[in-house]
Amino acid sequence: MSKILVLGAGMVGSAMAIDLSKKYEVSIADFNKKALYKVLKKCGDLNTIILDFLNIDELQKTIKPFDLVVCAVPGFLGYQTLKAIIETKKDVVDISFFSENALELNTLAIKNNVTAIVDCGVAPGVGNVILGYYNEKLKLTDFECLVGGLPKVKKWPFSYKAPFSPVDVIEEYTRPARYVENGNIVIKEALSDCELVEFDTVGTLEAFNSDGLRSIIYTMPHILNMKEKTLRYPNHVEYIKVLKASGFFNSQAIKVKGKKVIPLEISSAILFNEWKLEDTEEELTVMRISLYGFDENGRFKKVVYNLHDEYCHKTNTSSMARTTGYTATAAVNLILNNIFNEKGVFPPELVGKHENCFNFIFDYLKERNVHYSKTEI
Repeated sequence: MSKILVLGAGMVGSAMAIDLSKKYEVSIADFNKKALYKVLKKCGDLNTIILDFLNIDELQKTIKPFDLVVCAVPGFLGYQTLKAIIETKKDVVDISFFSENALELNTLAIKNNVTAIVDCGVAPGVGNVILGYYNEKLKLTDFECLVGGLPKVKKWPFSYKAPFSPVDVIEEYTRPARYVENGNIVIKEALSDCELVEFDTVGTLEAFNSDGLRSIIYTMPHILNMKEKTLRYPNHVEYIKVLKASGFFNSQAIKVKGKKVIPLEISSAILFNEWKLEDTEEELTVMRISLYGFDENGRFKKVVYNLHDEYCHKTNTSSMARTTGYTATAAVNLILNNIFNEKGVFPPELVGKHENCFNFIFDYLKERNVHYSKTEI
């Protein structure tokens, strides 16, 4: 039986560990004892390890006995953790969504004979898998991803709950957004180009620019137009813009009564309770992937994938954990079953290009009641 180590016992890391424990020997590591205790209460088949991810020597020592590592650490730790895993010569599936370019570790992964599948969640993740698959079928001209995680109950003023740390959400609201227009990379302020979009299942949502294209900017440069937008309930963006314009997200220290404070840290602490998603709180994930292009006969094609997924009462698992985590655990099975065994760093579009991998991932998600609908014109 293969031995798997999951790094990070947060909401998604826990869901992945529990899913994988049905088939493999799984250990889960975190510095937070309470998080480890919580996941152990849900699934007694797991081994728990208290581990400080900042201690690279201890991290690599802990990794060595395992066959594969799943990395679900916070984004600011992601790149250095992934590098440490690759240096330990272990295959890895990563969902830490760090700001650095994972492809810079490709040479290191090849040198260490490692398969590393990165950005392997829902978005980035499944959208990339779909893009990679249809890039082999069509001459694509346009790609658009609209995606958001939303609470089922709207609470004023933000109508939002975060399945992860507020500082990571704020990063999404402050990092410049890149998209591709007529073959050129365009950089705009995050939260810009806000528009209202209709969805059959949830009604009107607002979509705004965020920096979510990530690897496909480099791996799919032939596609003329590519854009990713984040979805929220209407009016969310206006409230965030007020905070941003007022300096609440600034990382430079200011003096308050003679003491230095960092506005971003204060804002994150305040928003933690405002945005905290409770363990059994109902939420949902909405995504629409649209692709445009031409088939081998020059006929225009439009392909649209829609996802509407909600909190699972049967397993007490959030939608964001299911849609993100089970994509990653599908990738784990791709590697361990030798379905995908290329060496190097691979974002999901370079995995989904293979029809057997594409079908495996969607069958795996379907078995766990994560369903994507498809329309093709």
